[in-house]
Amino acid sequence: MNFIIQNALVATNDNYTTQDIQIVDKNISVSFASQLETPETVVNGENKLLLPGFINAHTHSSEMWQRGIMSMFPLELWLAELYDFAPLTTEEVYLSALGTAVETLLSGGTTVVDHLVLIPGKELETIATAVRAYKEVGIRAFIAPLIQDESIAAGIPAGDTQQTYEPYFRSTQQTLDIIEDAVKQFHNSDAGINIVVAPTGIQLCSDALFQGCAELSNKYNLCRHSHLLETKAQEKLALEKYGCTAVEHLQRIGYLDYRTSLAHCVHLNDADIEILAETKSTVVHNPLSNLRLGSGIAPVIKYRQAGVNVSFGCDGASSNDSQDLLEAIKIGSILHNVTDLDYQHWITPRDSVKMAALGGAIGLNIGDVLGSLDVGKKADLVLYDLTSLSLLPRTDPIGLLVLGRPTNIVNSAWVDGKQVVADGKVTTIDVDNLRQELFQRSHWQSQRKSKTAKELESHYRAVMGI
Repeated sequence: MNFIIQNALVATNDNYTTQDIQIVDKNISVSFASQLETPETVVNGENKLLLPGFINAHTHSSEMWQRGIMSMFPLELWLAELYDFAPLTTEEVYLSALGTAVETLLSGGTTVVDHLVLIPGKELETIATAVRAYKEVGIRAFIAPLIQDESIAAGIPAGDTQQTYEPYFRSTQQTLDIIEDAVKQFHNSDAGINIVVAPTGIQLCSDALFQGCAELSNKYNLCRHSHLLETKAQEKLALEKYGCTAVEHLQRIGYLDYRTSLAHCVHLNDADIEILAETKSTVVHNPLSNLRLGSGIAPVIKYRQAGVNVSFGCDGASSNDSQDLLEAIKIGSILHNVTDLDYQHWITPRDSVKMAALGGAIGLNIGDVLGSLDVGKKADLVLYDLTSLSLLPRTDPIGLLVLGRPTNIVNSAWVDGKQVVADGKVTTIDVDNLRQELFQRSHWQSQRKSKTAKELESHYRAVMGI
């Protein structure tokens, strides 16, 4: 675990410097050559950019099996279609978690937040399977079992109609018991595995579920995660259910605090933004899925100006169709150049890198130990190969990383001081075997409109005025 990275390019406040970095006992020890002790291992950092590992702060690993096939639908109909696919097996959960981890590592991420879809009746087995996959790859994982206690039809506003819904197949208390069991069995921050309480969102969750999750969060000091106001339909639904905005309601019932990260946050007003800033909640920006599903563009520059912490997520691979974190960072940065006229507030490449690393760490309540190259922080590090064709000619390395279309540029990566990528390849698992398994277990097929989506479509169009 003790090694030195020699002659790496490291960003300073407004420039770069070539530096030696020593890692001792999994942490960044000292960062000045004159203080370095003789290391066990020397890594050549010449012509390489060293950055803290990024955090893929919101995804759904199991959606890998539907990427490229989902219809061009808004979220509510897209979700109905997703529900119609055959239930996953635990082996598919395992393979898709491996795939998500590998793609994240090879695009600069050393931590993943997996809002994990659970197999009904095999909830703890599903979580155990994801834990096994992430441990094998060696990525730092925050596993956030996706839970709800209301049926899918409840997620669409009623409008002027009287809607009745089938009760959810599992009670609220049964769901909370499963999460507490998962915490007792699997939560181990020191081993890089964290369990997160994660109700899917206001559209499919009761107050009792949110409050029960907050209680578990307080009891075990767990992070909290949820989707929030991804679509206009959810904005309408919140007003129907609560008579106020979803953000106001979540604040009233005690779900928002410094451990809370909220995916999307596309449709918030100024008062909502103030509440997020006051409660120190984090917004996870998922630009690609928001565009793919027509959800809108989150006002990220307004969040930053208000002091709200912002991080980046890929979202699931069937609403983004990729787990390329660098792609999400690029689009999530320059997208706002067309929504905000004042270019002095636009997101710079260095802003983006800080949001992707430290912003993600703060959102997971680990900003004091991750997210920067400060001495004493954990060694979650990535070396980028600056001789790669997609990072040439030599101009601004971080500018090229964020604004370019970099490919095959991650030379090395470490998680908690352990090397998991070397010479551009993940070293902890057999990636060729993973690729073969994913190929063999899938088949070519065309997009199709599901029965559930068809049943909901006319009502959705009516309440949304389409």
